Amino acid sequence: MTSSQKVCFGFLAVITVGTILLMLPFSTATGNWNSPVVALFTATSAVCVTGLAVVDTGTDFSFWGQLFILLLAQVGGLGYMTFTTFLIMLTGRRFDLRHKIAIQQALDRREMEGSGNIIRSIIAVTLFFEITGIFLLLLVFVPEFGWDKGMWLAIFHSISAWNNAGFSLFSNSLVDYNSSALLVFTISGLVIFGGIGYQVILEMFFWLRDRLRRRPRNIVLSLDYKVAVSTTLFLLFLGLLGFFLVEVRNTETLRNLSFRSQFLAAWFQSMTTRTAGFNSIDIGGMTTAGLFITIAFMFVGASPGGTGGGMKTTTIRVLTSCTKSILQGKQEVLLYERRIAVSLILKAVGVIVGSVTVVIICTILISLTDPIFDFIQILFEVVSAYATVGLSTGITSDFSIWGKLILILTMYMGRVGVLLLMSAVLGDPKPTNIHYPEEDLLVG
Repeated sequence: MTSSQKVCFGFLAVITVGTILLMLPFSTATGNWNSPVVALFTATSAVCVTGLAVVDTGTDFSFWGQLFILLLAQVGGLGYMTFTTFLIMLTGRRFDLRHKIAIQQALDRREMEGSGNIIRSIIAVTLFFEITGIFLLLLVFVPEFGWDKGMWLAIFHSISAWNNAGFSLFSNSLVDYNSSALLVFTISGLVIFGGIGYQVILEMFFWLRDRLRRRPRNIVLSLDYKVAVSTTLFLLFLGLLGFFLVEVRNTETLRNLSFRSQFLAAWFQSMTTRTAGFNSIDIGGMTTAGLFITIAFMFVGASPGGTGGGMKTTTIRVLTSCTKSILQGKQEVLLYERRIAVSLILKAVGVIVGSVTVVIICTILISLTDPIFDFIQILFEVVSAYATVGLSTGITSDFSIWGKLILILTMYMGRVGVLLLMSAVLGDPKPTNIHYPEEDLLVG
C-alpha cells in the first residue's frame, strides 16, 4: 500500500476495533448489546475526534465504554501513524523508508529526518498538557463529586479537550459550568494548544526557555509559527466579539447571564469552534446569525499538525493572501516577507474546493434522507462533522440510519483529509515533464 492508503486504512482499522468494543455488553450501562449503528457512529466520532453523539455518553455507556471512547479519542488525536510509530519505538524496532514517508504525510511535515525525535516530542507534549489539565480540573470537580467521580471527570474532560474530541460526561456538555472561570480557561487552554500544532508549541517552548535563561541567541520563528499563532489569535478575538454582539440579547443563550458569565460564554463559544465540540450555551437556542458565524469558524478549524480538523488556519491565510496580492496588483503571494510557492497555493485551492464539494454533497444527501430538519440545522451538522468539531443543534440522534451513515462518512473524510483520501483512492501523483503553452482566460 502507498503511504496515504496506510493512513486511511489505519483509521478504518481503529474505527472497526472501536465499533466492536463499544458493541459489547459490558460497554453499555444496561449490560445489553449495543446497536451496531450507535457503536459505529460513536467509534468514528471518537477516532475522528469529532464529539458528535447519538446517545448520552455519560449515561448510556458504562465506565468501560467511556474508557474505550477516551482511548479511541487519544489514538485519533495523536494520529494513527503517530500512535503506531510510538508502539514500534517501544518495541525497539526501526522503521523503514516507507514508514518515514507515511509519518511525513500524516504529520504534514516537509522532511523525513528526525521522525523518531518528533514522535517523542509529541508524546511528551501530550502528556504534559493532559496531566496539567487533570490537576486543574480536579479543583473544579472534586469539591462537587468527591475524589472517585471527580478524578474520572477530570481525566476524561482533560484528554477529550486536548484531543479536541468534544466528548463530555454531562448531558448538556459544560453548560452548568459557564460561570466557572477555572474550567473555562483550563478547557480553552487545552483546546487551543492541542489544535495549534506540536511544532508551534515546541518553537514557543524553546523561545520562552531562551528568554528565561537570558541567552543572547536569536531564534528565527518559522512561517508556520507566525501564521498559525496570528491567525488563531485573530479568529479567537473576532469570534468573541461576534458571538457577544449577536447573542447578547438572546434570552436562550446570553441575555439572562451576568456580564462576567456572558464574557466567559462568548469566549468559550469562540474557542470551541476551533474544533473542540464542547458548549457552555444551548447551541439549539442560538440565533440564525450565531449559527452561521459558528459554521464559518468551524469550517476554518484548527492548525496543521494539531489535534483539530477543519480547512486549517494556514489554508485560509494563503487564500486571503492571494486575494490581497490580486487587489494590490502583485504577481506573487507574500506572507511575512516570504514568497509562497505556487505548489502550496495549488494545495490550498485543492483543500478548499474539495472541502466545499464534500460539504455540499453531504448536505444535499441528508436533506433528501431527513427532509424534516431545517437547512441551517443540516448544514450545521455536516460542517461540524467534516471539520471534526462536534457541536450540534441537538438533532444528531434524530437522524435516520442513512443520515447517520452519511455523517459517519463525513467525519471520516474530514479526519483523514480530502486530498489524502483522494490520493489513497487514485494513487500517488506521477511527475511529468510535459509543459503546455500558456493562455489567458477571463476570470471573475
